[in-house]
Amino acid sequence: MRYISTRGDMPPKAFSEVLLNGLASDGGLAMPEMYPKISPAELEAWRGLNYSDLAFEILSNFADDIPAADLRGIIEHTYTHEVFRSEEIAPLKTLEPGLHILGLSNGPTLAFKDIAMQLLGNLFECVLEKNGVELNILGATSGDTGSSAEYAMRGKRRIRVFMLSPQGKMTDFQTAQMFSLQDLNIFNIAIRGVFDDCQDIVKTVSNDSQFKQKYHIGTVNSINWARIAAQIVYYFKSYFDATHSNNEQVSFSVPSGNFGNICAGHVAFMMGLPIRRLILATNENDVLNEFFLTGCYRPRTAAEILHTSSPSMDISKPSNFERFVFDLTGRDAAKVRKLWQEVDNGRAFDISGTPLWEKIRRSHITSGTSNHEARMTTIRKIYEKYGVLVDTHTADGLKVGIEYREKDIPLICLETALPAKFSESIVEAIGSKPDRPTGYENLENLPQRYVVMNADADAIKTFIAEHV
Repeated sequence: MRYISTRGDMPPKAFSEVLLNGLASDGGLAMPEMYPKISPAELEAWRGLNYSDLAFEILSNFADDIPAADLRGIIEHTYTHEVFRSEEIAPLKTLEPGLHILGLSNGPTLAFKDIAMQLLGNLFECVLEKNGVELNILGATSGDTGSSAEYAMRGKRRIRVFMLSPQGKMTDFQTAQMFSLQDLNIFNIAIRGVFDDCQDIVKTVSNDSQFKQKYHIGTVNSINWARIAAQIVYYFKSYFDATHSNNEQVSFSVPSGNFGNICAGHVAFMMGLPIRRLILATNENDVLNEFFLTGCYRPRTAAEILHTSSPSMDISKPSNFERFVFDLTGRDAAKVRKLWQEVDNGRAFDISGTPLWEKIRRSHITSGTSNHEARMTTIRKIYEKYGVLVDTHTADGLKVGIEYREKDIPLICLETALPAKFSESIVEAIGSKPDRPTGYENLENLPQRYVVMNADADAIKTFIAEHV
């Protein structure tokens, strides 16, 4: 398997190369040259596999430059009961027949991003050790990516993490989870701005090829293909858990910020998983919903981005959306490059009335939106009806997913995080605080270690250079 760029100007690379590089050299995102097609016989053989074995079957298609024994060892070391507090790793919770929540938040930071990030940390360590090199990870987070990355990379040999987050825009729990880490290879940088400012800095630094090469800059945001590949696994696993045979279809409802989680579902669909529909749920920052309704992709300015009660989705320039558009153009890199030249220059693009828009409008992705009132109502109703407490992002997914639910088609709503990470909103919704897993009781009272900086890519480069 070789990887190309959505913008067409990167020579084909192996998995290990795109793993360490993150953003492609031409500013695009790495994509496999072709998707593996899963035959009905393979799908049937996979149905009874446990999570680790299924992950190996899927990921060995994408990471074929890593020896099979090494890859299997990494996967088995990652997906354990000790790390994820569950033998199933991603257990399916049934609310009622045909309506499910996929439990993805059993990892160390209580968020779905642990599923991919724990694997990424172990992949990094293996590849870096074999090549005898170091990696300085530059990341951006709107809430959960940062802590997931830091908990996956803390104490790892040959790795440092420089994580940017928008100052004052995360919950107290999310902030404390990151800033309380005292590991010397972890650097938290609170940016005076919004998430998109942080993500723009990551892209600017990653596009400086001289700096990137000199300081061995890599990424853990979902612009890193390995993140997407790891998330494909739980789409297959939950499909098997929610169905009795491979003749059935299911729909997935996915709370969406940076489009990475739903992009993994898109890849699963392209591989042949019987997905009826991928339902994209946004919050008040609804740039993606606006696009799927109108054909106009209009990233917001920093001043326009709303700070909401589902903060991990407070994103207006979802990076992975470029991967989806690349596929829907028939992998026309020139067309993608032209569209994203507008985005990179701070402008919108409008494809309504074009053949591309007609193709996207008829695709397997549909969308809807939620707001604070709706998510509070959803949290309360799900708790009262089923005795299940969900976080604010999962509530957005449930609200939109149920609106699009079809008779006789199982609906799987992807969990984003545990309610404990958003206790203020839970108190507002149901009048009491959510339970916290053991070990997280006094998180906000721990000493915090971080610096505050302006949204300035040059200043971030200087900081990195001074700390490697």
